[in-house]
Amino acid sequence: YEFIEISEETGFIIPLGEWVLREACRQLYAWHQAFPEQADLIVSVNLSSKQLREPKLIEQIDGVLAETGLAGRFLKLELTESMLVDDVETVIQTLTNIRAREIQLSIDDFGTGYSSLSYLPRFPINTIKIDRSFVSRMMSDTENLEIVRAIAMLAQSIDIEVIAEGIETLEQLLQLKTIG
Repeated sequence: YEFIEISEETGFIIPLGEWVLREACRQLYAWHQAFPEQADLIVSVNLSSKQLREPKLIEQIDGVLAETGLAGRFLKLELTESMLVDDVETVIQTLTNIRAREIQLSIDDFGTGYSSLSYLPRFPINTIKIDRSFVSRMMSDTENLEIVRAIAMLAQSIDIEVIAEGIETLEQLLQLKTIG
């Protein structure tokens, strides 16, 4: 965690993030070639807030995809909800440009940030990942269960896929299946 934090503060996260993106795309393309029966695999890569606001982000993504040969539809970029609340219009434009390349977008650790739900339908997001802190406590705390249920219902109502992180018991799995 400290490494990422220092990388963010120094700006090193921009070249580091581009390297991670390139290596993930290169590896997935190699796996697609080696295992054609698994050619539907996608790779998820986290973006930092600095990367999201990097003016050359779209250019970097285009370059990585061209260099590695990976089609955009096999890439999912993960963001945290707190990254979306500053300069909303610029973020929406950037995300729209990313989605135009058939790249999927996911909000990671949903429910832990400070986003406004009113913005959620405006973001071109494919997936919301409910934070594990809600999932781990939902069987012992009805408030957490209701939060999970509310997030799932909200996402489903605006046609966004929902993933629950940190499922560790069969009981949790069955409860989540009931919720949908």
